Amino acid sequence: MADDFHKPTLFAGSTFEAFQGGEDPAHISRLAHDTAAALLSRVRADPDAGVIDRLIAYTDVNGIDAIAELWSRSSARSLPGALWRIYLLRALTRQDPEQSSFIYQRGADLSRTIDPVVAGAPNPTGPEEITALADQILRGLFEGDFAVALDRAAAFCRLMSSGCASLADDAETTSEERATALTTRALRFHSIAAELTACARLWRSGSLD
Repeated sequence: MADDFHKPTLFAGSTFEAFQGGEDPAHISRLAHDTAAALLSRVRADPDAGVIDRLIAYTDVNGIDAIAELWSRSSARSLPGALWRIYLLRALTRQDPEQSSFIYQRGADLSRTIDPVVAGAPNPTGPEEITALADQILRGLFEGDFAVALDRAAAFCRLMSSGCASLADDAETTSEERATALTTRALRFHSIAAELTACARLWRSGSLD
């Protein structure tokens, strides 16, 4: 049995920084939309806690690559595109909860918006709290208000973006390479936040396909 175990795929920070969502609808697979819609409607119609737990832990067992094959090339403003981004954010957070919580806390400390309240992590936010937040956001897609879950994820991304940008400023005088990497990551988080906010609007209008 041990030989059959598939170790989850980890990804370097550079993978996240280079991540680009599909933008051209001509390249969207119909399968991605069909599987996303079928999964969501089936689970939300009968939100069994055990099933939701397995969906949340899916990438822990099968790896993020299993989800990427289905949804990563979908349009940023689509149902599969939204699901992919939430799973990606959870995987990134769980892979390095110490760093993620540090970045998040920096962003929350600097925030002058309601994003810390919308995201919903306790303050202060440590590794356990940031991991729980990532799980709560993903769970909200299946058993709560879908648009609210997207809004929480967008707020999370804006705080992470702010934290990365602040740390990039700190690193400018000591490591130009680290400053550049953090700036790139900040831009990725900022872009994903905007995409998830757009998806929340589309969901509320009944237009997220």
